[in-house]
Order: sequence, then structure tokens, then C-alpha cells
Amino acid sequence: MRTKAWSALALMWVVAVAGAQSGTWREGEQYFLVQPPQPTNVPAGKIEVTEVFSYACPACNAFYPVFDRLREGMPSNVVVDYVPAAFNPQEDWVVFQRAYYAAKALGLDRRTHDAMYDAIWKDGALATTDLQTGRLKGRLPSIEDVARWYHQKTGVDTQKFLATANSFSVNLKMRQADTYVMACQVDGTPTIIVNGKYRLSPTSAGGYDQTIQLVKWLVKKESH
Repeated sequence: MRTKAWSALALMWVVAVAGAQSGTWREGEQYFLVQPPQPTNVPAGKIEVTEVFSYACPACNAFYPVFDRLREGMPSNVVVDYVPAAFNPQEDWVVFQRAYYAAKALGLDRRTHDAMYDAIWKDGALATTDLQTGRLKGRLPSIEDVARWYHQKTGVDTQKFLATANSFSVNLKMRQADTYVMACQVDGTPTIIVNGKYRLSPTSAGGYDQTIQLVKWLVKKESH
């Protein structure tokens, strides 16, 4: 059932890409105001574009090549970042949130971001579901499993990764992420927040290509 649902969601977005009109962006329809606006973590004159995501989210897995394309096409005044959500703990989102912040603290996040999706959804090294049936596994990946995966991919010492993952600073980052997700009224992933002021998703935008166009439009709006 989960596999069929994901396929239906992907098909819905493909149809939306083909049928939606771009360039007619309306607040409250394609994008939404974040009230109150959230502070950004970028220098003055820069614009922040944030993806709220989870590695264990199937829709995020489908979307990450699109967000890679969006990131590569952003103007020089844009800083792109990521906030991992944890509001679906029964599917291991908390573990992958912790893993992301540990990897970021160790300078590994950019090297391994896309590969982490593949480990869950393609080769199954860190799969949370049976890739054939789409059913949740009885034993979900632990942070120790993730640490061993990072060691295999990057050579980072497993114990060093675990110490970082369980550190005060990573715990603080996780709490801050949860607060940010709630403050931005994020109720699904992937969600994009532009400069702490605007919230949108591929569904609200009308498709993948429309998401890129809408983010660029909002960035231009903020650049004036």
C-alpha cells in the first residue's frame, strides 16, 4: 500500500508539472506566509533558501535531484541550507536528523547528502522499509548503523561520529530544528522556506519545475 501511495504521489506531481501554469503565483495558494517570519542565519544582503526534509521520507527522496538542480541555479546572493525534520519518529526520522547534524559538524554533509538517500531507497544499506513491499522493517537503522555507513563512505572514525552525534551541540541543533519546523508551520516534507518568510512545497507549487520557478520568483521578490 505504501509503495502504491508513493507511486500515486509521484504521478500526481508529474501531471501537475505538465498541466499547471507557471508565473501566476498567489499567496495562500502556491505559497504561504510564515507568521511570524523566522530569523535567518545568513549575512546581511543574503537570502536563505531552506529545505525541510528527512532522508527517510519517500517524497524527499524523489525530490532531492530537483532540489540539487534548484541549488545549482540559485544566484550568488542565495545561501541554501537544510533542516531535517523529526516529526515522524516511527519511521526513524529522529535517527536521520541526528545523523545529518553529526555529518554537518564533521564537514561530511555535502559529500554524503545524496548518497544517504541512496543508502535508504536504492541499495538498502540503511533502508527503513522493505524495498519490495514498502513495509516498515521490524528493526530500523540505529545511529550506530549510520555511523558505520559514514565510516565506509568517508573513512571517519565510527566512535568519533557517534561522539559527535550524541554531543550537546548536536542535541541543541536537533531541538532548534524542531522549533523551526513548528514555527514555520511545516506539516509535510519536502517543504521549502524562503528567507524565513515564505513556505511552499512541490504540491502547492504545482510540480517540480514550478517549484524551481516559484523559489526563483520569491528570491527575486526578496532581492528588491
